[in-house]
Amino acid sequence: MTMSLRSFLLALSIGFAAAAQQGSAAAQASAPSPPSPQQAAQLQLQQQQTNAAAAAAAGAGAVIVSQQMDSQGPFASPAPSPRAQQWLGYASPSTILILGAALVVMAAFVGRFAPKKRRRIRRATILVMLYVTTFALAAVLHWVQAEGWSRRVWFLADLFEVLVVIDLVAILLFDLVLLALRIEIANIVHDLALGAAYILAFIGMLHRSGVQLSGIIATSAVVTVVLGLSLQATLGNVLGGIALQLDDSIHVGDWLQLPTGQQGKVKAIRWRHTVVETRNWDTVIVPNSALLNDNILILGEREDQPTQHRMWVYFNVDFRYSPEEVINVVEDALQSTPIPNVAAFPPPNCICFDFARQGAESFANYAVRYWLTDLAQDDPTSSAVRVRVYVALKRANIPLALPGTAVFVSHDDPEHRERKQAREMAHRVAALEQIEMLSSLSSEERVQLASFMRLAPFGRSEVITRQNATAHWLYVLTKGEVEVKVRGDNGAEKLVTRMVAPNVFGEMGVVTGEPRTASVIAASEVECYRLDKEAFQRVLKQRPQIAESVSNVMARRRVELAAVREGLDADQKKARVREEQTRILESLQTFFGLQDEKLN
Repeated sequence: MTMSLRSFLLALSIGFAAAAQQGSAAAQASAPSPPSPQQAAQLQLQQQQTNAAAAAAAGAGAVIVSQQMDSQGPFASPAPSPRAQQWLGYASPSTILILGAALVVMAAFVGRFAPKKRRRIRRATILVMLYVTTFALAAVLHWVQAEGWSRRVWFLADLFEVLVVIDLVAILLFDLVLLALRIEIANIVHDLALGAAYILAFIGMLHRSGVQLSGIIATSAVVTVVLGLSLQATLGNVLGGIALQLDDSIHVGDWLQLPTGQQGKVKAIRWRHTVVETRNWDTVIVPNSALLNDNILILGEREDQPTQHRMWVYFNVDFRYSPEEVINVVEDALQSTPIPNVAAFPPPNCICFDFARQGAESFANYAVRYWLTDLAQDDPTSSAVRVRVYVALKRANIPLALPGTAVFVSHDDPEHRERKQAREMAHRVAALEQIEMLSSLSSEERVQLASFMRLAPFGRSEVITRQNATAHWLYVLTKGEVEVKVRGDNGAEKLVTRMVAPNVFGEMGVVTGEPRTASVIAASEVECYRLDKEAFQRVLKQRPQIAESVSNVMARRRVELAAVREGLDADQKKARVREEQTRILESLQTFFGLQDEKLN
């Protein structure tokens, strides 16, 4: 057995030296162009020196092994002591039960507190199965009086037993104790520690079996040199993975921008490569050495700050509108109501990015800058910001710029304008006819109100009216859906109802002058017409009887809000409606100066 191992190590060293020689020859043969005679002589001399060094190193390693290895075989273990001579041969059967019970307990704790680490339980289970198998095989060989083979198999069983114990201790330390202490350790640190423990355990087992380790260590140095020369790229990636996790520069979950311009989220950092998943549902495998050698941009990462990345949304507005006016309109719309995935700080802002370049454009260039909190939702969030910018500009009657080369021809005679105004007026009157509060108006009175209506569009999630705010106009909803919410004493908002077009809201402000009793938020893209106090007052002055029907509808709505806040039952709501109608009617008469008018 001693001569076999010695011959094996010697052959291994010589084999690696020969492989290195063949690799150098192949590299020389695959050169892209034939060298000059002087370069060929230098290459041949270097090749001879390399071959001689490899052969000398391999021979030296083999000689050292031959001198250091004693006559006893590595697995020629001495006979067991009487204490170890039990009916199964070399160990107590209770060891299997103890290790099995420990594995079950660890599996239960890992499944309960660290379910993502279950793969480590599978590895420990495999080691336990190998231990049980070699344990049983050693026992069988002991029963058939094959003591030599029994001791050799027991060496493996003993090694697997130690590895099982190391695995269970690693699970307890890295996956349970450190997790409970909220200390996060990189996977590669766990693997390095576990691998080092395995190597030390194997060396200890060899030493206990009587193997002289000095020769093996010397030959291992030679083998390491040969492997290092032949596996430079692979070892570079492995060392890169170790460095990335030990210096804590890139983490799983970070968003990276690679030198190619691709952006993606780090899914895993492995020994040889890093897995990056892009927004296009693709996976990029990046060698770890490339991450170390290139400049990699980590998106949205700043020390002691939340993860958020600045985004740009561009738009153009004609020169007829001042930049200050455009900026104020856009910033008010962006900052008034939160947009999903847009950071509150720094707040989104608008800048005048540039003017016309060399007279080629007839508009100014603007840009919205916002900070994205969920980097996977870049395009949907930019789309929501564009919608908010569009409706804000349209609400302020500021159109987006048209290309300077576009020419629009329209036959704009008086008859055309009249037809266009008639269609718009019919649209407004039709919306007024669907509103219960204004059902008592005549056709002439609806046309009169419609002439004072002003278009006011809103985007999804925008606040149209805010609770406790003071505003003397109401909104006629002609398109879309809104949510009515009230804020309780604890500051939490509660949904009262959803309103769909056609409808009206905000009537308390225009009829009684009272602050808003609820917030109205656009649940979709909304088209409203705004009607102010002066227009409503003209109709009431002409026919004061309208105030009674208006106050009745307003009282019912007011009680609905109160019922949500106070939990009123049906009888209480009915009594409250009568009280509210009387109070609102008096407030309406006072607000519009109708006290002296006779109401029928």
